[in-house]
Amino acid sequence: MTSQAQVIKTSLPTPPPSVELLLSTVLDAVAEIKAVDVAEIDVRGKTSVCDYMVIASGTSTRHVKSIAEEVVKFAKRLDCQPLGVEGERESEWVLVDLGDVVVHVMLPRVREFYALERLWTVGDEPPSAGAVDGAAAGGPARDAG
Repeated sequence: MTSQAQVIKTSLPTPPPSVELLLSTVLDAVAEIKAVDVAEIDVRGKTSVCDYMVIASGTSTRHVKSIAEEVVKFAKRLDCQPLGVEGERESEWVLVDLGDVVVHVMLPRVREFYALERLWTVGDEPPSAGAVDGAAAGGPARDAG
């Protein structure tokens, strides 16, 4: 009695969506469910963890959880499974890790306390108009003679 060999059909995984498409999808998801005060931060060159962070606020723990669920739902439409979702139980701060884009959804008081925007944008602002180099701003005077 001979049996035929089973053929297992495999296919290469779909290539991941581009960072730009993933970021755009995340922004659409948070807008769809009316997240508040959405910030997009380019962290390329500052960390190897991801390319972009999106930080958004929800008006309640239920809203925070719903925003995170919407992000996951929109990502799955791109065949992008989250690498992890943390904080859903308490829903004061839910993190959705999509690889190149990490999404933080927080209650406003939690967001204010942790101040992720300040943490990741330190040094991004150009020097203020009032700051000039040392010589022009009271540096040592030079004698012309």
